[in-house]
Amino acid sequence: MLLSWLAARVIRYVMARARAGEIKPTLLLDAPDVRFVFPGDNSWSGSYAGRESHQRWLERLVRVGVKTEPDEVVATGWPWRTTVCIRGRSWYDTPAGERIYDNRFVIWGHLSWGRLKDYEVYEDTIKPRELDAFLARADSPDAGSRAGASALA
Repeated sequence: MLLSWLAARVIRYVMARARAGEIKPTLLLDAPDVRFVFPGDNSWSGSYAGRESHQRWLERLVRVGVKTEPDEVVATGWPWRTTVCIRGRSWYDTPAGERIYDNRFVIWGHLSWGRLKDYEVYEDTIKPRELDAFLARADSPDAGSRAGASALA
């Protein structure tokens, strides 16, 4: 129970900082060989290996303006093998306040001695296509970007 409480505090903090445009707190949690998987068939999907690749993905998320917020965080295990599960929501609003993207997610990940080793995001994978279509219509330089991704195995 204490581990889940502590994990929730950390996750809420790093996601709040990312909503404010600052991804450094998230990157400080990454192990150098972090592996991140975002399933689906959209510009966000792929398998990202290493801190630099993860950083490029997060930079795009913040640059586009997608926000994420955890609703619930559960952590279990030992310091050398901690499993964390985060249920939350993500969204994108235009500067005029129109909600273009609204999704729910579950993140399943593993940490070792406080460093994020791997995680995968599970969400409605069709909804990011709608965001991609909006970005393409808006002529965003981030439309269709998949920097740092490799094909999903």
